[in-house]
Amino acid sequence: MQFERMAIPEVVLITPKRFGDSRGYFMETFKASLFQSEIGDFTFVQDNRSFSAETGTVRGLHFQLNPRAQGKLVSCTAGALLDVAVDIRSGSPTYGQAVSAELTAENGRQLWVPPGFAHGFCTLAPDTVISYKVTDYYSPDHDRGLLWNDPALGIIWPVEEGKAVLSDKDQKQPRLAELQAHFTYTA
Repeated sequence: MQFERMAIPEVVLITPKRFGDSRGYFMETFKASLFQSEIGDFTFVQDNRSFSAETGTVRGLHFQLNPRAQGKLVSCTAGALLDVAVDIRSGSPTYGQAVSAELTAENGRQLWVPPGFAHGFCTLAPDTVISYKVTDYYSPDHDRGLLWNDPALGIIWPVEEGKAVLSDKDQKQPRLAELQAHFTYTA
């Protein structure tokens, strides 16, 4: 596996090695000992899957508060998506900045989004399936969000604002300037 630190170094793009022949391919997508040595000591407790029928579906930007904050290891098992992580750790030199990566079923890439980051994605193809491992269980009481199209974030989404397919919840999230300091950066 190749581990590539993004412009925000805590967010890591992981590219598993594929072994292919005329039948298809084999790919090791997770190995705890390697993940621990490259990224840190995180334990995954739940696997989630999300299906989006339409291109231009935006989900996010989501996070969970402490003590139920989640790290996410995200992959795309069908279709394609632009995956986005936003640093929301107060005091961070990259606070409010976003990084993104294109994840597809074909490229097999995964994105590690650590606790202290808001996460979201936009589908680039119909019938897209996103799969992700998380480091804590879903908790509705700790579930929060950030407005996906807040200009302060500078995210270049691959869908026009009026054409994005969104939930009511994601249309009403607070902007970065309205967000309370839920996470603190530690060097």
